[in-house]
Amino acid sequence: MKILMRADTHVSFSVPVEEPKAICTVSQVLAALSVSLGSLVVGFVSAYTSPALITMTNGNITSFEVTPQAASWVGGIMPLAGLLGGIAGGPFIEYLGRRNTILTTAVPFIVSSLLIACAVNITMVLLGRFLAGFCVGIASLSLPVYLGETVQPEVRGTLGLLPTAFGNIGILLCFVAGTYMDWSMLAFLGAALPVPFLILMFLIPETPRWYVSRGREERARKALSWLRGKEADVEPELKGLLRSQADADRSATQNTMLELLKRNNLKPLSISLGLMFFQQLSGINAVIFYTVQIFKDAGSTIDGNVCTIIVGIVNFMATFIGIILIDRAGRKILLYVSNVAMIITLFVLGGFFYCKDKAGIDVSNVGWLPLSCFVVYILGFSLGFGPIPWLMMGEILPAKIRGSAASVATAFNWTCTFVVTKTFQDMLDVIGSYGAFWLFGAICFIGLFFVIIYVPETQGKTLEDIERKMMGRVRRMSSVANIKPLSFNM
Repeated sequence: MKILMRADTHVSFSVPVEEPKAICTVSQVLAALSVSLGSLVVGFVSAYTSPALITMTNGNITSFEVTPQAASWVGGIMPLAGLLGGIAGGPFIEYLGRRNTILTTAVPFIVSSLLIACAVNITMVLLGRFLAGFCVGIASLSLPVYLGETVQPEVRGTLGLLPTAFGNIGILLCFVAGTYMDWSMLAFLGAALPVPFLILMFLIPETPRWYVSRGREERARKALSWLRGKEADVEPELKGLLRSQADADRSATQNTMLELLKRNNLKPLSISLGLMFFQQLSGINAVIFYTVQIFKDAGSTIDGNVCTIIVGIVNFMATFIGIILIDRAGRKILLYVSNVAMIITLFVLGGFFYCKDKAGIDVSNVGWLPLSCFVVYILGFSLGFGPIPWLMMGEILPAKIRGSAASVATAFNWTCTFVVTKTFQDMLDVIGSYGAFWLFGAICFIGLFFVIIYVPETQGKTLEDIERKMMGRVRRMSSVANIKPLSFNM
C-alpha cells in the first residue's frame, strides 16, 4: 500500500510501546519476611536479660546462685560474642553464601535458648548467651546484605526496614512475656521462635549476586526469575550483574583485607563505620539497658517495667513509620530528623538530672518529663539511626569487598555496643546522669554534621549506581540494565 502526501505536509507517526515495568513481587516480600523472622529472634535474644535477670537473681526461683558479677556477665557476654560473630560472618557470607549463612544460625539459636532454659548452673547460662550472641553477630551482618542484593531499588528501603520492625517486635514480645514468665520459661519461648524462621529460609533462594560471583550464571538466572516473577525479563539485570562482577574481578587482589584500604573502597567503608559509631554513641543501648534504673533515679511514679513496655511499643511503632517514609522522604531526611530529636531530648534529660541531682531543685512537678523524653528519643532513634546504618551497609559497600567490609562494620558496631553498655555505670559514677546524657547529646550533634557532609542519599538507586558514584566510576551502562520498579504489586 502506498501513501501519497504533498511535499509540504509534515506527519509524524508514533507507535506506543509499553515499556516493561519492574514490580515488587510476592516472592520478594516472602524473602524479606523470611529473613525478618530471624531479626525477630535477634530482638528477643537481645532483650532477654532485661526481664530475665530480675527472676534469675531471685534465690527463691533459681536453683543456683547468680551473683551481681555473674549477672553483669550474663548481659555483657552477648556483645562480646556478637563482636566475634561479626568478624566470622564476613568470610561465611562470601564462602557459604548469604542465605546459607543466615540459615545456619537457626539451629544454634534454638540450642542456645534450650541451654539457658535447662540450666542447672551459671556456666550453662553463659554458654547459651555466648552462642546466642555469636549468632546475633552473624545475623546482624548477613540480613541487610541479603536484602540489599535481592530487593529492587524503589522498595529496598521499605522491605529493608522489615528486619528492624520484626526485631522491635521481638524486643516487645520479650518485655511483655517477661512480666508473666520466669527466666526459664522465657528461654523456652525463645527456643520456639526460630522454628518458623528455619522453615521459611528453605523456601527462598540465594542472592543472584553471590551466584554470579561464583560463576553460576544459570543459578543466578533462576534466582532472579524467582525474585522478579516468572513473567519478568531478567536478562538485562543479569547482564548488569555480570558486567559489575567482571569489573570487580579485573581490579581484585588476592588479599581482600588489603582491598579495604584502597582509596575508592575506604570511602564507603568509613561512611558505614561512621554511621555505626554515631548509632551506638548516641547511648541507645545504655539507655535501654538501664531504663528501669534511670526511671527510678528520676523519681518517676510510673512502674519501671511499665515504662519499659511503653518504650518497646514506641520503638515498634516508630519503625513502621520509618517503613512508610524511607522510600518517600529518603535516608538523609530521616537521619536529620533522628539526630535532631535525640539531641533535644538528651540535652533536656541532662538538664532534668542536673536540676535534680546537682542544683537540688524540686522537679516533682515535672515527673512526667523523663518518660516524655524517652518516648521522643526512642521515636527519633527508631526512625533513622536505628535501622538506616544497617540498611545502608548493604547498599554502599562495593560488591567485591561487601563481605569483609560488612564484617568489619558489624564487629565495630558490637565493639561500640560493649564499650557503651559496660562503661555506662562508671560514667554515671564519674560525671553523673546529667553529664552522661549531655555527652551523648554532644556526640549526636557531631553526628548531624557527619550526615550532612559525608553520607550520600541512596533512595531509589540500584547497587551498581551507588557503587559507581561512591567509587567515581564513569563507565556507562545500558539504560535497560538499570530499569527501576515503578509499581508495587502483590
